[in-house]
Amino acid sequence: MKYILVVGDGMADYPVPELGNKTPLQAAYKPNMDSIAAKGRSGLIKNVPDEMAPGSETAICSVLGYDPRIYCTGRGPLEAPSRGIKLGENDAAFRCNLITEKDGKIADYSAGHITTEEASKLIAAIKEAFEKPNKIEFYAGLDYRHFLILRNFPNPELIQCTPPHDAAGVAVSEVLPKAKSPEAEKNAQLLRDLIESSRDVLRSHPVNVAREKAGKRPGNLIWPWGGGKKPSMPTLKEKYGVQSAVISAVDLVKGIGTYAGMEIINVNGATGLDNTNYEGKADAALKALKNNDLVFVHVEAPDEAGHCKDYKLKVKTIEDLDKRLLGRILNALSEPYAIAILPDHPTPIKTGTHSREPVPFSIASPYLKPDGVKKFDEFSTKKGAFGLVENDFLISLLLNSGKK
Repeated sequence: MKYILVVGDGMADYPVPELGNKTPLQAAYKPNMDSIAAKGRSGLIKNVPDEMAPGSETAICSVLGYDPRIYCTGRGPLEAPSRGIKLGENDAAFRCNLITEKDGKIADYSAGHITTEEASKLIAAIKEAFEKPNKIEFYAGLDYRHFLILRNFPNPELIQCTPPHDAAGVAVSEVLPKAKSPEAEKNAQLLRDLIESSRDVLRSHPVNVAREKAGKRPGNLIWPWGGGKKPSMPTLKEKYGVQSAVISAVDLVKGIGTYAGMEIINVNGATGLDNTNYEGKADAALKALKNNDLVFVHVEAPDEAGHCKDYKLKVKTIEDLDKRLLGRILNALSEPYAIAILPDHPTPIKTGTHSREPVPFSIASPYLKPDGVKKFDEFSTKKGAFGLVENDFLISLLLNSGKK
């Protein structure tokens, strides 16, 4: 038995007035997702505990069977392994976005989805200005997503850092890093100084001058968030006895996969955006199934469309995922398999940020009797045989579905 787990990041949503009060999942033409629902069983699953923020790190850990209350030490340390960044026991890793500041406010968490080529030049300038080996280190990542590593940096959990995608239109001064206790004030001040000082380095950089001249948003400020220390996680092989692989453009997902002992498969043209290489991901998944029991395919594009509050783009990314990736996989599979489809969390068009509601999921397997659900969306799956799942993990349900 082979297992396929497909996550459309942020696919779940609220009804959108412009879509006739349908959600993007309801409005999209997605025969392959609907086929999985019709052939299998469905429900809603709660991936985000009440006491935790609805970040992708929380939700993805839950999907893969890792209790986020134990293993989510921060977005930075979970992403760092994907870039080959080694963390010591006392080091802290932060995600470090390139963002757009305009009129003193956060105008864009992604600097207009700046390209990796442009961003690498800006991070190189930041490294030259602020890096102190064995103390302050910057690493370039993908697009707007980069890394700040602070060596021998105690208690990063005592610093409140606001994710920039949760602060669109908010004054920078209101969401600068804050110490949660007096002993963390010195380190919080270090982060504030790096942010404030980055303006002078970035505002006149040739990359940003050219972007503004072309009518694009500049990457004129760095924004560290999601800081923490590296977790200690058992592998999926140790937990579930399966050999596994992960396919994603996103450092977070690949980083969690690294800790989980999964084979990390990189696909040319996988961008994390709506122009990602869906077909390449599908082909890579089919190839990976030859040597692995389980393959996890992650698509970031619906989440990015949600953050942009672009309902038309979100519908398109769902339809592309369904036709170009999911359909391609299903059409090529021959041996017995079980497959699951779900979002990790909602990213509603209305708010442009993550929310914590339970998300729809469907699992099809030769050993699961269909429950009568015909459509894959937030309201149809609610009527499925799984009901509301609050105290189990999606991967557990998927692997159990493959047993007679």
